[in-house]
Amino acid sequence: MIVTQANLQALRTGFSKNYQDGVKQAQPNHEKISMVVPSSSASNTMGWLGQMPGFREWVGPRVVKNLKEHSYAIANKTFESTVGVARDQIEDDNLGVYSILMQQMGYKATMEPGKMVYSLLAAGFSELCYDGQYFFDTDHPVNAEHDGSGADSSVSNIQAGVGTNEPWFLLDLSGPIKPIIYQERKKPQFVSLTNIDDTHVFTNNEFLYGVDYRGNAGFGMWQQAFASREDLTAENFEICRAAMRAFKADGGEPLGIKPTAIVVGPSNLAAAEKLFGQKTLANGEDNILYRKVEIIETDYLA
Repeated sequence: MIVTQANLQALRTGFSKNYQDGVKQAQPNHEKISMVVPSSSASNTMGWLGQMPGFREWVGPRVVKNLKEHSYAIANKTFESTVGVARDQIEDDNLGVYSILMQQMGYKATMEPGKMVYSLLAAGFSELCYDGQYFFDTDHPVNAEHDGSGADSSVSNIQAGVGTNEPWFLLDLSGPIKPIIYQERKKPQFVSLTNIDDTHVFTNNEFLYGVDYRGNAGFGMWQQAFASREDLTAENFEICRAAMRAFKADGGEPLGIKPTAIVVGPSNLAAAEKLFGQKTLANGEDNILYRKVEIIETDYLA
């Protein structure tokens, strides 16, 4: 094949289609546990976290709550993946493998936010959230007053004992606010460097094709997540679920947290399917935990 600008444009169009084919093939599930928050700057401060006032009967003037301001910020990061295609490969019309690479690039770009979101969930034992504590901690401060002017008490969202097993997590995903934030600054974009006169092409005798995007993951409401490293048993599930159901907002109003999903890795998948995926127990009795929570599996908890 003679390398001309017209041929390079046709090649780019073909590679772009391969990329989109990969995008369509991907089935990301990170939006199950995360809320997508658009971003238009280098970072965003999530000052609204922790500010979920309840309702009161409207008698007299409105009561404006003096809510605490939180300075938790999520800084966007830039990510890229690039494939170099040698000019000789184009001249020799030896491009079959590159079509597959472009398709894989589209697939990976679409799945990458999930890797970021689930890896952050697993890191919650040692990463800080909006209240200055680890996302999974034993002493999250909950105030006696709605406006934060009273005394704090400590609340845990981690099972006592903290074993050494692969962790599993109960999440309340019933509402629009999710326990993890995926901050999206720029969606993945397929780009190329295919100008014959470009310095890189002249120096390296190759054309570049790639994808880049900007974004990051951060923590939302710790009250919507509970972590355990203990064995995944019915007893431990009930302990964690009861603890979540007891969560209260500042001022003492019940939050109404109800875990709707369990996130597990490969080590806990069989136990989760046995607890929540079987209608009957081994003794023939009905399984009261059947479909009590949705099972979400991920490879990024280790």
